[in-house]
Amino acid sequence: MKDHRTTARRNTLAVALFSALVAATPAMAQDKATNLDKVTVTGSLIPQTQIENQTPVMTISAEAIQARGFNSVAEVLQQSSLTTGGIQGGQTSASFTQGAEAAGMFGLNPGYTKYLINGRPMMSYPALYNGGDAFNNISGIPIDIVERIEVLPGGQSSLYGSDAIAGVVNIILKERMDGGSLTVRGGAYTEGGGSNVRISAAKGFTALDDRFSALVNVQLETSNPIWGYQRDLTRQNNPHGYTAQLPANDFAVIDAADNSLHVMDPSRCANVAGQFGGTTVLANRPTGQSCGSVYGAGYKTLKNGKDSGQFYTSMTFDATDNLQLFADVLYSKEKTEYTSGSNYLWWGTKSTMGGFYDQGSQKVVNLQRAFAPEDIGGEGYKGILNNDKSRAYQVTLGGKGAIGSWDYSLSFTRGEYRLDESKFQRFNDEINAYFADKVLGARLGTYTDAKGGTFGIYNPNWAAFYSPIAPEDFAGFTGYTTNHARTWQNLARAQITNGSLFALPGGDAGLAVVVEGGSEGWDYSPDQRLLDGGVWGSSAVAGNGHRSNYAVTSELRMPLLESLTVTASGRYDAFKIADKTVDKSTYSLGIEYRPLESVLLRGKYGTAFRAPTLPDAFQGRSGYYAANSTDYYRCGQMGFTPGNTDACRFGNNVSAYSERAGNPDLQPITADVWNAGIVWAPMATLSVSADYYNWKIKNEVGTASTDQLLLAEYYCRNGLPNGASATCQNVADWVVRDNAGNLQSLYTPKMNVARQNLQAVTVGFKYLQDIGRFGSLQFSGNYTNMLKREVQAQPGELFQDLLGNPVAMWNYDSYAKVRSDMAVGWALGKFTTTVYANYIGHTPDYLAGLNGYGYVHKASGRTAGKWGSYTTYNLSVNYRAQDDLTFSLMVNNVFNKMPDNQAHSYLGTSGTPFNNYLYNVYGRAIYVQAKYDFGK
Repeated sequence: MKDHRTTARRNTLAVALFSALVAATPAMAQDKATNLDKVTVTGSLIPQTQIENQTPVMTISAEAIQARGFNSVAEVLQQSSLTTGGIQGGQTSASFTQGAEAAGMFGLNPGYTKYLINGRPMMSYPALYNGGDAFNNISGIPIDIVERIEVLPGGQSSLYGSDAIAGVVNIILKERMDGGSLTVRGGAYTEGGGSNVRISAAKGFTALDDRFSALVNVQLETSNPIWGYQRDLTRQNNPHGYTAQLPANDFAVIDAADNSLHVMDPSRCANVAGQFGGTTVLANRPTGQSCGSVYGAGYKTLKNGKDSGQFYTSMTFDATDNLQLFADVLYSKEKTEYTSGSNYLWWGTKSTMGGFYDQGSQKVVNLQRAFAPEDIGGEGYKGILNNDKSRAYQVTLGGKGAIGSWDYSLSFTRGEYRLDESKFQRFNDEINAYFADKVLGARLGTYTDAKGGTFGIYNPNWAAFYSPIAPEDFAGFTGYTTNHARTWQNLARAQITNGSLFALPGGDAGLAVVVEGGSEGWDYSPDQRLLDGGVWGSSAVAGNGHRSNYAVTSELRMPLLESLTVTASGRYDAFKIADKTVDKSTYSLGIEYRPLESVLLRGKYGTAFRAPTLPDAFQGRSGYYAANSTDYYRCGQMGFTPGNTDACRFGNNVSAYSERAGNPDLQPITADVWNAGIVWAPMATLSVSADYYNWKIKNEVGTASTDQLLLAEYYCRNGLPNGASATCQNVADWVVRDNAGNLQSLYTPKMNVARQNLQAVTVGFKYLQDIGRFGSLQFSGNYTNMLKREVQAQPGELFQDLLGNPVAMWNYDSYAKVRSDMAVGWALGKFTTTVYANYIGHTPDYLAGLNGYGYVHKASGRTAGKWGSYTTYNLSVNYRAQDDLTFSLMVNNVFNKMPDNQAHSYLGTSGTPFNNYLYNVYGRAIYVQAKYDFGK
């Protein structure tokens, strides 16, 4: 098909030429171009010759992905300098989506980044990030067929709609191929585990005098898990912490009055000494003694095992000179396996009985019993892995062409994502019956303590409690539950574009208009036993819903002068959610100013938003007890006002049954975002850019706090101005009291309650140096510095400075203030070599994450502070043995860097003494690859 958008212009800003060049390998980047055809770049709907424009775009080419040793799209994005925040994933044991891979930008939730494949929105993962938020799983994308990944930082909703608050990631897959290729790659970690084999085959086809073309790709991959016991840092409880190393309480009798420990075992742990590979001992602890092992921590996976396959095809057919039909299909199938280990596989009496009266010791006690590999039998924890099985497809059909000076494109995309989660569980009735029969025995009566609490009286068989469990008995009270989940999406899209709408002094103005309409759905259906209490120690929340939407987008690009271009875009989105329409208009205005051929000054101001997600609107109810709440209304009746309730008997000690759930009345999260920067390109082989970003995010979704709800009740019932997040109507609907005025229940759904302010600076550079007979060198790097990150969790509260005081941001929200990367490539003859460095700046240590900077742990004298910077290096060597055969060697984390210096900030009972949301203990990986090109 003829490209009616192709026009040549004068030699533009050198940075545009260089940006195009750096997408190639160092050997090819020496070619000099003098003209560029108009192309469509992510961040604009209008084809243009300027690669660098008002919106900074970070491009990672297929060659760079391979040269830097990345094994997946998830690795590419998680190691980006823009990923300053921690992410839940395979090594964050017991996370809600341990089998998925996520990434975000600037420390914001992954759901604040818009993910596209070939410019089309990805479907949401059926399970929820951190148990409550929609996000994209980026693990099912075939890495060997990726053409490039384009990342746009900053708010982009005026072009891309909902979710584009932090930025946009566009993963562009190849559309054509001359001939075919076969790639085989394999590798493993020098510390053990994680061996990986990947086979990928692709073939391009043409027919009908080249009017029809097709690309077909199949990728298959298998990976073994990495276990905690395969790494020194995670094989045992922390021996380097600010408290002494202690075994786990694997066999513990806990005094209900003061949590002290008692050993009731007549053999003093001798009968269970063979547990956990013969490492169980009688341990002295500050509060008593118990039987346990320091090595139980190692029986968890740090990296998922995975079997996956992807099929991708892209087809085009030139029906006429002015009409091209196109289609593409992406299908992915994955199975991931993992376990959270013995810390999450145990039994106890506290949650089921609240304790019992031991006739022998005449104390109210609780029992706690972990399960060792010997109890499980067979392969131990390897034989009871959880597994997530997913199948996803996305199909697009469409056509594009030209009528006069107008280009048009019409397409329809249908996608579906199915997930089956098989979780290993302890069944409630069966496990309680086992321990009642073997250990507790018959109930002998009822004991009432001095506070009026009632407890069953038992005379336990302590020898049976301190004994291994036969594997057949263990199998009798355990098994699997299966959760079924699904998302689906339909999207119709039409676009018209005129790159020469009218003439201006700087060139032709361009206009693009897009109309979109579609629908999407979500259904999470847990195993019924998780909903009705049939599973011990675990529950789940069901939810389902759908929404329809339409949007209109326009973009106008006006080169007012040769040196000055202004671009404006606007978009209107409307979503129908639960018979309500939630709509939002967004806009942006961008300026490009080129005072010199080598300098680009750019800036953009706009608005962004995130529509209420389906889980936000339709997640089902789950119950909990809101302990230590203040009943402001009852305290007010006694003469106490908010802020002066310490002496009130209803102050700080009320426990009320509460339920939380989704809320179909949510409003969009909104943001004002602007950026300004400069690009300097004094020569065709050098480019330096620096950009500043500023976000003000409002209406963030969080669960309504019980404190805010009870405070609102105080204001409303007393006729006072209500400054809390809940309204008086909310109070009437959500606070339930009995006739005596006692709290019976509270309902705390998701609400628009939080705000967040961010500021960041990014810097990028690219440089190519020809060194004659010694080949050529290519340098590139990226740098991000978070200047501000402050959060207001509830209306009326003070903003919390998370850079100055990181408390409460531990785990998945932990962050690095500075992150950067750099690559140096050397091309010489048949060899290309690349060294890649990834840098994580200082991050808050564990004590600071819990208590803030400056906190001092009294017993040890350890002061909360920061961990030092952290740098890893990758090395790759490619050798083109012949024109159609290339061999590659890749060594990731060359110096086997580990976060072992973090252990001193953790307790001696920790089995994961490092921030596993931002760092990993995988260590050095070595991969070899062979790629054969054929049919060219």
